This record gives sequence, structure tokens and C-alpha cells, in this order.
Amino acid sequence: MKVSTRGEYALRALIVLGHRPNTVMPIAEIAEKTLVPVNYLEQILLQLKNLGYVKSKRGIRGGYKLRKSPEQIVIGEVIRQLEGPLAPMGCVSVTAYDPCPLEEGCLLKPLWTLIRDTVAHLLEQTTLDDLLSERIPNVKKKAGIK
Repeated sequence: MKVSTRGEYALRALIVLGHRPNTVMPIAEIAEKTLVPVNYLEQILLQLKNLGYVKSKRGIRGGYKLRKSPEQIVIGEVIRQLEGPLAPMGCVSVTAYDPCPLEEGCLLKPLWTLIRDTVAHLLEQTTLDDLLSERIPNVKKKAGIK
């Protein structure tokens, strides 16, 4: 799994909005804080809006704010919706399985499965609130990672 710039920028925008979850922020302010060009950020925020993570307000005092609380926004869910499957290879994907002619008896498949499971588990244990509170050590503990 590789997170694209779109995925990273979306998470950056959610973090910025999460610092002031009840405040409508102008897109220019979000762009300045995330270092994302306004035109690209508009596309990303529209996608986040369509997915139900943010809502927009039009007008002179318009902008974006979170639709869900930071505790309700699971990073794994966001990444899957923006990027697709978390699996490093199609033969171990839960949501987009792609068979391989060498799959039976493949000695790599257990490794790809472990990577998929570890990444998915960690991302599904992490909320926007965890990131905002800098609680990654607690997330690692919940995920059973030392």
C-alpha cells in the first residue's frame, strides 16, 4: 500500500480542521496550513464532503468544517475510501482480490498477508482524535505493537 499525495493532503486537511472542529475555516487558510495548492485542495475537500467527513458553507464567511467528531473519523476508513485496498498485493486483498497464477504454494503470500493485516489493524485503531492528541504510542499499544 502506498498513500498518494491526495490521501496525505486529505489527512492534513482533516488534521487542520480537527484542531478547530466547530469552526468553519476558509479554504485559503486550510491551504496555507497544509501547504496544498487551493485548486487541488478544493477537489480533495469536495471528495471528503461527498464521503461525509466535512461539510461546507457558502458565502463570505464560508469554508469547511468537520461533519463528524475527530473521535468518529477512523484513519483506516479514510485511507480505504480515498486510496482503495490496503493490501500490498492483489492476491491478499480483502476488498479487491486479484488472483495470481503462482498463488498456490506461493512463499510470499504469508508475508503480504501479514503486512496487509498489520497495516489495516494499525490504521483501523487510529482516529483523527488520536493524531490530534499525539497518542500514537497508545494506538501502538492497542494494536499490540511494541
